Amino acid sequence: MGACAPGLPYPEHDTSASTPSLAQPGLDEAQLTLRYIPFEDVPGWGEVDINGFLPAFLRSCAQLTDKDPETPIGDKERFGTVGDWLDICQELGGNMGAQEPVLRYFFESKLRPYLVGNHDETVGLFTGYYEAELKGSWQQSGTYTVPIYARPDDIVSVDLGTFRPEWQGQTLAGKMEGNSLVPYPDRAAISAGALNGRQLEILWVNSHIDAFFLHIQGSGRVQMTDGSIVRVAYSGRNGHRYFPVGRELIAAGIISQEDMSMQAIRAWMDVNPAAALQLMNLNPSYIFFRISNETDPVGAEGVPLTPGRSIAVDDDFIPYGLPMLLDTLDPRDPDRKTPLQRLVVPQDTGSAIRGPVRGDFFWGFGREAAAAAGYMKEPGSYYMFLPRTRDPITDALLE
Repeated sequence: MGACAPGLPYPEHDTSASTPSLAQPGLDEAQLTLRYIPFEDVPGWGEVDINGFLPAFLRSCAQLTDKDPETPIGDKERFGTVGDWLDICQELGGNMGAQEPVLRYFFESKLRPYLVGNHDETVGLFTGYYEAELKGSWQQSGTYTVPIYARPDDIVSVDLGTFRPEWQGQTLAGKMEGNSLVPYPDRAAISAGALNGRQLEILWVNSHIDAFFLHIQGSGRVQMTDGSIVRVAYSGRNGHRYFPVGRELIAAGIISQEDMSMQAIRAWMDVNPAAALQLMNLNPSYIFFRISNETDPVGAEGVPLTPGRSIAVDDDFIPYGLPMLLDTLDPRDPDRKTPLQRLVVPQDTGSAIRGPVRGDFFWGFGREAAAAAGYMKEPGSYYMFLPRTRDPITDALLE
């Protein structure tokens, strides 16, 4: 679970190769670098399932159809333009179901792989998330006392990059008091009733702990008392910085870094419900939701997520919708000897997903998905595929 996983120490990597890098200034000293890597050196490239990847990728392609072909993908043309990607999308869509060698040849003839780095450090943290399951009621009654709130209409979001270039990609949220923007109530204040009486409750659930993990996952299914299933999706946040509560449990010596997982946090909360409420309030970030009619959870890109193919990234660095290859370890193997190498699509983001080499892998819904997501905190790398019609390294040098 990305939001609760602690930082991991990673081994030093050689960054002395002579191939030039693409650098992009970013948040908190982070810097995106891309290094060209031949296809034969991309881990697992010869075995990845391209046909299994295409449906998720084509969902992102559909987001491009109404855009100007000259519009850059992301913040710069180094990632290609809408027109570049529409051509690739159309050809790949026409080849769905083709033999894997045919699809592999298409990738190799139309795209180039680039190893993603942060100042050329190519190993980062990869965690997992899933769609949560809760029990709920349309009315506050009995054990159903924990509200799931809609986004308040008085939250004001500010793009700081419009004021100073060095703040590009940073946002601030709050509310207006007179002529001043002030912080919005934090989790502790909201839990204490700061939003009471505003009719923002969309439903009620029977567990503070379930609601807390819903906030971390960003979406979920709620089984209502009338037997219906309601899907809730992310709608906004209060603007406070996210704090990973797992870090506090490690610092207090309650859970070791080696044993830290979503399951470990939840087990401790279940046994210590009063202390759990205090622990939750250490994370001032609060998430608001909406009722969703989608059959699948929808990510920040605006497309339904695909289990095992969608990944959440820091969209200050990684554009949505581009094909990438994830190279990490499978958390379902307790010995961590089984590689997890597959094509994925950036289609979501999260407040805990920060930096160029950071990802949150979407496992889907159900107990198995929750278990895999909860234990996933693996070192790994990923490779971005960009059109051969572009040279991102030269583009960066010309800017």
